[in-house]
Amino acid sequence: MAGPLSPATTLRLKPFYAVRFFTHYRRPIKLLNPNFYSSYPPKLHPAPYLSRRRSFCSVVSAAISSGEAVERPKFENIETKEGVKTEQVREFRKRLRVADIKGGPEEGLDRLGETLVVRGWVRTVRAQSSVTFIDINDGSCLSNMQCVMGSDADGYDQVENGLISTGASVWIEGTVVSSQGSKHKIELKVQKLVVVGKSDPSFPIQKKRVSREFLRTKAHLRPRTNTFGAVSRVRNALSYATHKFFQENGFVWVSSPIITASDCEGAGEQFCVTTLIPNSNEGGDSPVSAIPTTESGSVDWSQDFFGKRAYLTVSGQLNGETYATALSDIYTFGPTFRAENSNTSRHLAEFWMIEPELAFADLDDDMACATAYLQYVVQYVLENCKEDMDFFDTWIEKGIINRLTDVVEKNFVQLSYTDAVELLLKAKKKFDFPVKWGCDLQSEHERYITEEAFGGCPVIIRDYPKDIKAFYMRQNDDGKTVAAMDMLVPRVGELIGGSQREERLEYLEERLDNMNLNKESFWWYLDLRRYGSVPHAGFGLGFERLVQFATGIDNIRDAIPFPRTPGSAEF
Repeated sequence: MAGPLSPATTLRLKPFYAVRFFTHYRRPIKLLNPNFYSSYPPKLHPAPYLSRRRSFCSVVSAAISSGEAVERPKFENIETKEGVKTEQVREFRKRLRVADIKGGPEEGLDRLGETLVVRGWVRTVRAQSSVTFIDINDGSCLSNMQCVMGSDADGYDQVENGLISTGASVWIEGTVVSSQGSKHKIELKVQKLVVVGKSDPSFPIQKKRVSREFLRTKAHLRPRTNTFGAVSRVRNALSYATHKFFQENGFVWVSSPIITASDCEGAGEQFCVTTLIPNSNEGGDSPVSAIPTTESGSVDWSQDFFGKRAYLTVSGQLNGETYATALSDIYTFGPTFRAENSNTSRHLAEFWMIEPELAFADLDDDMACATAYLQYVVQYVLENCKEDMDFFDTWIEKGIINRLTDVVEKNFVQLSYTDAVELLLKAKKKFDFPVKWGCDLQSEHERYITEEAFGGCPVIIRDYPKDIKAFYMRQNDDGKTVAAMDMLVPRVGELIGGSQREERLEYLEERLDNMNLNKESFWWYLDLRRYGSVPHAGFGLGFERLVQFATGIDNIRDAIPFPRTPGSAEF
């Protein structure tokens, strides 16, 4: 349970309760099959093929194809009945990466004396009188591999010729030795270096620090920086943990469509998908007069590709519900789109959504699942991305590890929307947006509740006014509110939004009428209430907001590889 309200909060609230425990949660995180990579890295052999007589292409090809400095295995030729000679495909081998070398409790000291091959991109080059230090990174971890190269090493002429510069890609073979400096436990004593790809002197990301605003204009290169490399690895870990959580708890992953003819949220902020406007391959201009119209002058959508208006989806929820009524528990995880002309640090035009749907479930089950999910993925990142999380804790948000640890260890609390409004009205704090019952809570309200009123504990607010919520949410007995919930977390505010769905046909039809939505567009959705309807619930989580929450990155455009925003669709 969270601590008491802050001294500034004098409101006497109705009791709030810890969120129901999700029964399948806290299964131990299973390790990958330990035998899967038992033979890797493969044993290294002397490499006579690395002689100076071998061509550049053959050296690099052998290294990249095998993953190590090993001889390519020989396969028996097979001759078909047509007389065509073929060769077997070689066995796939996991490449040895910097993370494999420097990871683990020994930080690479257990590999002293081994001869290894590393590949990556040059971060820095420091040439001294008798030795050159080359730091390379292959993206597998935050740490660089420091390579120490003497003038007697094969390929040293490439250093002298200036081919080894920041941004260049290289292939290096060397022996693991103890580092003489304090920043690294080990380093690689270079025996051979090959430049795979030169880097032009105009490479825009040098050792000096640059702003994240500048890096957004170089989205094709920003993954090579420490910050965006770490964000990408944490994003990957969150994605993997998401599938892991739902799969371990019996959910089925459903691929929801990207193109839809319905507006799930009813907000009308959708991108239209049409072939009525000639595309660039057809050449020439695209005059408005070329768009077919009806007699009344409206666009004749019957002549469009789908024979009706179609949009990029804002949510996979409605489609997910169809499979939940057949498979019980499902989840969708895919891209969604919203044509909201908002240039803020919290909005994207293209983003990814995680949307589970639980059959035979109510709002309490929904809150329990959302709580268990968030704690699971956060714990996974803390345990499996320690180096990256230390980086974020040092350079992005001081104390982020403690904040995330609190999320894993603390009980979440819930209170009603009505009580939340009372709390805000009694707060000795001036808000930019006035608070009254019936208003949609703003980010400043949500952050006050979770950060100040409840001392950093995640808070779930439930039972919102029906007039500010979507048509599909189940109406409560009071006739004024719906069984909806929002999960609030520190720094972000709302992270998860969900509800119990309206499973009663007559209530759903009435709601569609009241909101002036076309029931014919939702005929199939209404059918779910006609044929074996069940109570069900679900939630949606914007994946980029989760990445923000887990990394401390303050702008959502830095939480996705290629941000799509108003006026910007580069890369």
